[in-house]
Amino acid sequence: MKKILMLLVLISTTIAQSQILAERERSKVIDQILAERFNQVLPELMDRTEIDMWIVIAREYNEDPVLRTMLPSTWLNARRRTILVFNRSNAEDTIEKLAIARYNIGDNIESAWNKEEQPDQWKALIDIIKERDPESIGLNISENFGIADGLVKTDYDEFMQVLPEDFQDRIVSAEDLAVGWIETRTLREMVIYSSLVETTHSIIEEAFSKNVIEPGITTTDDVVWWMRQKVTELGLETWFHPTVDIQRTNEELIDHITAFSDENGSDVILHGDLLHCDFGITYLRLNTDCQQMAYVLKAEETKAPDFLVEAFQKGNQLQDILTSNFETSQTGNEILSKSLAEAKDQGLKASIYTHPLGLYGHSAGPTIGMWDQQGGVPGTGDYPLYENTVYAIELNTEVELDEWGKSIRIMLEEAGFWGEDGFRYVNQRQRDLMLIPSEKASN
Repeated sequence: MKKILMLLVLISTTIAQSQILAERERSKVIDQILAERFNQVLPELMDRTEIDMWIVIAREYNEDPVLRTMLPSTWLNARRRTILVFNRSNAEDTIEKLAIARYNIGDNIESAWNKEEQPDQWKALIDIIKERDPESIGLNISENFGIADGLVKTDYDEFMQVLPEDFQDRIVSAEDLAVGWIETRTLREMVIYSSLVETTHSIIEEAFSKNVIEPGITTTDDVVWWMRQKVTELGLETWFHPTVDIQRTNEELIDHITAFSDENGSDVILHGDLLHCDFGITYLRLNTDCQQMAYVLKAEETKAPDFLVEAFQKGNQLQDILTSNFETSQTGNEILSKSLAEAKDQGLKASIYTHPLGLYGHSAGPTIGMWDQQGGVPGTGDYPLYENTVYAIELNTEVELDEWGKSIRIMLEEAGFWGEDGFRYVNQRQRDLMLIPSEKASN
């Protein structure tokens, strides 16, 4: 245990200092996390969803989104047709991790197919099923979650053609199991996550500084591409193209689509502008998603105007309303409805569009609103909140500014964790507008 804690601290420190692990070290961490997830997380999820056998099938370059998260670090894709079988024995409290493949899949999944003895891969799978005789067999078929709907029609049809009739009525959707696998985080993952969010914040802070922005010269597109280049230089990746947008006194409030579009044009940043970015990075198979705001000081200013400070605080207020309504087993739609009602009672013009975050940026789990579905989201919004899960606390509140003669939007997004002790931000949140001085830093 002491060695594990020391490793966690080491990982946290290296990421926080932007000393990104070398590829070989990343590989070790990824595979260690996978082993923990297979041996600790998966059995609990199979028990929770009452699935005895989970079969995941995919072919090279057409991978099931769930299978992609199960491949070892040295496997960048599936090979040929890859079939994984997870068999849970409650009586013996064991879980078998098998591959109907010619070789082991890393150190965690053992090959269970000898092609010389049984040339037909499908029949080899059926032999495994018959021998274990599971009461329920989960397949990745889902109406609501694309990530949990990875079984393609060809593979499904071929499997069902060879599956004996007495097993066919045991087939069930593995939707809840697949979503649980994708959304559930371990302690080691959360230590990494905290540092990854800190790195995300650090990149934004530098982007929204005099080191990058010279008012009257630098454009929003310049900042976007600086962020992309910074991520590349750190040896990281972005999972979506960042955006930077401007709100200012002499322009109409931009609509939601324009603010978050990477085709919203490139504007020169000026003194007195209110800036907003949307930015996320990927590392060790985890993803961040962050929106923060900054103000470009005018020549005579040393701090942001009080009316902008007060407006920003309303964004924090809306965050507090939303996260106070997190409760295990509550659905995304229930959390959304309560939060919007409370926001209205507190005089906020709110919009909430919070989504799960983790192995994917827009991940699987309870959807808590979409920007164009504030009345609830059928399907994904009906999924309940479970512990040990992460969310992009994404929202905005529209604030009328008499000083500007118009409304502005305070748009924020931060990674938040829900666990047995309640809600916490993965690594703090923005509480004050970042300030960009009027002069560019000297080299």
